[in-house]
Amino acid sequence: MTSASLTVRQLWIAALVPLVLLAGLIATILKTSPGDSLRPAGAPPIEKLSVHSTRLEPGGIVVSVLNDGPDAVTIAQVAVDDAYWTFTSDKGNVLKHLEQTTLRIPYPWVEGEAHLVKVLTSTGTAFEHEIPVAVLSPHRDVRHLLTFTLIGLYVGVLPVALGLLWFPLVSRLGPTGLDIVLAVTIGLLLFLLIDTTSEGLEIASGLPSSYQGVALFIAAAAGAWLTLDLIGTWLRTRRRATQHAGSAGAVLALLVAVGIGLHNCAEGLAIGSAYALGEATLGTLLIVGFTLHNTTEGLAIIAPLAKERPPVRTLATLGLIGGLPTIAGAWIGGLVYSPVVAVFSLGLGAGAIAQVVHQISKQMAGARPIAERFASAPIVAGLVAGFAVMYATGMLAG
Repeated sequence: MTSASLTVRQLWIAALVPLVLLAGLIATILKTSPGDSLRPAGAPPIEKLSVHSTRLEPGGIVVSVLNDGPDAVTIAQVAVDDAYWTFTSDKGNVLKHLEQTTLRIPYPWVEGEAHLVKVLTSTGTAFEHEIPVAVLSPHRDVRHLLTFTLIGLYVGVLPVALGLLWFPLVSRLGPTGLDIVLAVTIGLLLFLLIDTTSEGLEIASGLPSSYQGVALFIAAAAGAWLTLDLIGTWLRTRRRATQHAGSAGAVLALLVAVGIGLHNCAEGLAIGSAYALGEATLGTLLIVGFTLHNTTEGLAIIAPLAKERPPVRTLATLGLIGGLPTIAGAWIGGLVYSPVVAVFSLGLGAGAIAQVVHQISKQMAGARPIAERFASAPIVAGLVAGFAVMYATGMLAG
């Protein structure tokens, strides 16, 4: 009997039988635990606790703890600054593999000072977490929501909008000038790609090993690359089939805006989480640095449209796509910070920016090899200038 002659029911059975047998195999392994026979008698359990996040509230510290090890762990004591304190755990003191609990410690922390939290297990193993600068964690209320919205406007939406105002100048450039602007755009995006990848891998290295942070970052980046590639292919196919789907420049500008928007979402998340964790004051200088840094992103969005006459509404829409995600990122980072979400978001941003760089390079090269097209002094100067501008403004934002 060939596969073509199988009924739908038989195909379903063929698909489900291996899954059912696999479930039975997993259940058998869990029940018999064959690996336990290899462990020496009386060997202590493998304990790996990870502090997922901390929040400082009036009169106490709230610590989220995850069991990242294969064995159950019993939390016996909690010490803050070498003094033992009472605590409560919302999931009990025994944590199974990948089980998470919230510890509430009534400790009188001091604003502006550093504190060291130690979680001790029943075997005496201590897991430490340092609070570098103690500040009251943001509450999920209207005031903090509006504050993070304002910060997102300052460092994301308004800078990108200001960058769009260069469109009249860019649209009047000749072929050489336009090539230089596109090269500057690639230089800008390459800096964002390196910056996003570096930050994503740094946070991924600090995740509990069970989350496989590096793999999560790479998977998110690959997913963003493929998704933007599919969107671009669909838009170009639709443009050829109809007269209302936008030009090639509009398609590329949209992809650039989406890529920058994903990056800015991760940037907003970093700003909000830094404030929530007490690792940044978000002073005026920091906001000014981010504003200067992100203004050039508007230039990157309009560069593919330099030879066209897009309506103001189109430019405004592209600016919102690139800038508004900063606000969403600030909300998530400041109010519900999660390092796993941060790694995933940074991975999306890195993959999207890499895809955009690839698309712009292809557009500039045309039928010629990319390496040959970029081997000219004006384009090399544009690449260096774009990277240098982002590097210089990034120093203020860092």
